[in-house]
Amino acid sequence: MLTMQEIKSHYLFTEEEAETLRSLFPVAEANRGQMIEEFYDYLLGIPETATFLKDEQRLRRLKESHGAWFVNLFRGTYDNQYQKDLQRIGHVHVKIGLSAHFVNAAMQMVRRFSVGMIREHFTDSEERRKRTEAMEKLLDINLDIMTASYIEEELRKVFISRELESRLIRASERFTYGLNLILVLALVGVSLSVVGLFIWEIFHVFRGDVEKGIMSALGTLLILWMMIELMDNEIKTLKGGRFNILVFIGVVIVAIIREVLISTLRHDPLTTQLFLAGTLLILGIVYYLVSRSQLAAQK
Repeated sequence: MLTMQEIKSHYLFTEEEAETLRSLFPVAEANRGQMIEEFYDYLLGIPETATFLKDEQRLRRLKESHGAWFVNLFRGTYDNQYQKDLQRIGHVHVKIGLSAHFVNAAMQMVRRFSVGMIREHFTDSEERRKRTEAMEKLLDINLDIMTASYIEEELRKVFISRELESRLIRASERFTYGLNLILVLALVGVSLSVVGLFIWEIFHVFRGDVEKGIMSALGTLLILWMMIELMDNEIKTLKGGRFNILVFIGVVIVAIIREVLISTLRHDPLTTQLFLAGTLLILGIVYYLVSRSQLAAQK
């Protein structure tokens, strides 16, 4: 299953466009009532969709839900949770038996309303173009994720074990997400311990052992930097980012640099120090090659 980050990259949806949509949030909030009124006038005018809207309580609940969905288009936050919410909407459509045709048709109505809203509030053609392009990309992403539920339903009809597989996959995803959360919490705990160690090393400086204290404190700062990089990478992963191998190569390089500092303080044999220097050189070359390959892949 594609992550939200991957889906956005396939649609060339950038963070700048997310910010552009975020700037439209007050406008969307002000037009929320009008959008819901026009949207449900449209749905009630189609016999096939009107059959789902006969119950007044359900109709009121759906209006609130669709109003929240419309406003969320312009919040500027499009992470894994946003993707899960869209998947849930798609599964509901499949569950009630709503044809994918009407989902596409209804999305086209939302698209026309949003384009009109932007035209009404922005007179500059370039500003309208930027906002319209960003909005249309996001609506395409929404439609992609929602209609994917219909494909899954077709696959369930073909594969007997599809339901079991889906449950196992969802359970595995939740388990992996939980492990990542535990890892982040563990990194926070270790980072706090490193801060305490740094304070202790500074205390050594004031006790008179200046050289050892400064070198040890510098090594501890390197460890703290490692923890920050690891936590930052894990947080990006939780938000749907890709696993970045460069971070871990960098962490190993920092660990070797710290070991070189400690080795110097211990006056280790020259062979040990040469071994560490050689290892550092090899890791530097690996880091350079990996970074070059990632840059080439992005182009």
